[in-house]
Amino acid sequence: MISLRDDAEVGAPTPFQLEVEAVFSETGILSGAASFEYRPEQQRMAGAVARTLERGTHIVVEAGTGVGKSLAYLVPAVLHALRTKRKAVISTHTIALQEQLMFKDIPLVQKIVPGEFEAVLLKGRHNFLCTTRLSRTLAQAKDLFTPVQHAELERIREWGLTTRDGSLSDFLEQPDPAVWEEVRSEQHLCTPKTCGPASGCFYQALRRRVATAQVVVLNHALFFTLLNGVEDAENRTGGLLFANDFAIFDEAHTLEEVAARHIGMEISQLGLRRSLQRLYNPRSKKGLFQLLKNGPACRAVADVLPVADSFFGDVAKGCEFRKGREFRVREPDLADGSEICSALARLGELASIESGKCKDDTHISELQESARKLRAARSAISDFLALADPGHVHWVEQYGRSEQFCTLRSAPVDLADTLRRLVFREGACTVLTSATLSIGSPDLSYFRNRVGADGVPALQIGSPFDYARQMSLHLVQKMPEPKSPGYESSLADWIARFTEKSEARAFVLFTSYQTLRSVAELSEPVFEKRGWQLLAQGSGMPPQRMLQEFRQNPHTVLFGVSSFWTGVDVPGEALSSVIITRLPFATPDHPLTEARLEAIESEGGRAFESYSLPEAILRLRQGVGRLIRSKSDTGTIVILDSRILSKPYGRSFLQALPKCPVEIH
Repeated sequence: MISLRDDAEVGAPTPFQLEVEAVFSETGILSGAASFEYRPEQQRMAGAVARTLERGTHIVVEAGTGVGKSLAYLVPAVLHALRTKRKAVISTHTIALQEQLMFKDIPLVQKIVPGEFEAVLLKGRHNFLCTTRLSRTLAQAKDLFTPVQHAELERIREWGLTTRDGSLSDFLEQPDPAVWEEVRSEQHLCTPKTCGPASGCFYQALRRRVATAQVVVLNHALFFTLLNGVEDAENRTGGLLFANDFAIFDEAHTLEEVAARHIGMEISQLGLRRSLQRLYNPRSKKGLFQLLKNGPACRAVADVLPVADSFFGDVAKGCEFRKGREFRVREPDLADGSEICSALARLGELASIESGKCKDDTHISELQESARKLRAARSAISDFLALADPGHVHWVEQYGRSEQFCTLRSAPVDLADTLRRLVFREGACTVLTSATLSIGSPDLSYFRNRVGADGVPALQIGSPFDYARQMSLHLVQKMPEPKSPGYESSLADWIARFTEKSEARAFVLFTSYQTLRSVAELSEPVFEKRGWQLLAQGSGMPPQRMLQEFRQNPHTVLFGVSSFWTGVDVPGEALSSVIITRLPFATPDHPLTEARLEAIESEGGRAFESYSLPEAILRLRQGVGRLIRSKSDTGTIVILDSRILSKPYGRSFLQALPKCPVEIH
């Protein structure tokens, strides 16, 4: 019997596979690149990707840190796209990897492959200025905006004259959301017909480039948002997002979580309020209905706004936010939605009727879009209150500081079947890769089963790094368990001890902001005495700025939570130690995690062994992976959770880590 791992490479190599492997050989065309270093692991991965693309099938590849995954899939992807006229869709999780692809790896591939190709970075349309909508809004500004908002609109206009790509990332100071919403690209308002080449519309210009590009780079969130909008996606005979494409998912370990957020439903109190206020804002006396001098319609909106807030207030009253900001809804009819649903239906109909009376195409399209959004909101509220889909988990999320607001959310409990039908169906072609997909088995079965790739061949390729020489692992048996008295003060003591050995230059990774803040407060005087800088996530500095500071100042310790466990790259001596304060078990009180655990138990499984432990192992591997980023890196991993030694499941964590010297304290 052929194992899934062997099946990824079984049979004689194909001509395309051999051609791609030759590119990565010691004398191949890549060998002339200044940064090239022959890596048999990279060559093997590139060959497997080439074989998969040629066959038009699927593959899951775990390739350890240092393999050079991006080039290993980019070269075969570009060659295949050029020869077959199929579009290569490259999806990542982090902005950092997108930037690496667009500004480092793809330019290198453009120099070495025969034939020219264009690569485009695709961002969500709400990020882009629509110049057609801007022109219309400027003409109607007095009826739509207050003087302060009018000044903000003028700032956007001036920015639009000099911006490079017309996207929010090009803004130094982000615009007022209420004003930006009136000028950004919207699906039914910014179209190829309304925003032709002469309009200068930034989003439509991007879409025209995407249409002809051979390579499109985007993030997982946008991929699943767009996939959700593809009509009859699971019955398409070719391609996923485009008529004839193939997809490569890098950082694939995040796929399940991202897909769950974007395949589910979401309706926010503030979002609905903004949709209503676009028609009429009673405070500013501005809006579309005011522009059209429709007094009864303005009064109708003014009547609906408090009804909407009252509904969300009733929702909040029906929730007990004891464990955090989320409350899981288990029974239908959490609140009475009849009044808000009726009000939204009437207002949507009013907007449609008004659009039929208009002679101005601009007003017609804006009113029709408002009517569509109100109908969608009504439907979403109705479905949420009825718990219409038994395969979804439903919850309410609370947010806001000075004032509390609610968002209604739902997501599939089990995404495997959905992704199997959408992403891994016959006729589509996908490559999934990451440095951390395995929890110990080379067939990558846990990850494959979670994302519906259980029938997809798997390949595990080790790292070229010499971990036995480059890294040491320190386990602290004397640490009290997390719920013990004195836990946080012990954490601070051990962190002080190990950072002294590394002379700062350390990431300290936490699983909760609360513990991070408490330990930071205890640690700051110690670090100040040594002349070190402490960077603590959540203190106001953006994560990218924290990384920049960390790289520039050699006497720095960085305390971080979720975003620093994965996707962060600090090669060299700047990072010499990674200290993990606690084994990263997911908190079972989040509704989606709780529902997943319940589903496993209801089918006779054991939730801890089947979900909680594997997820924590993958997370720990991600955190450990921050340390060794090149063949010259050296350093220490410290795990300040004694359960890795005292509990039977500790062996599973240790077996999944790179083999290196271990010291127990």
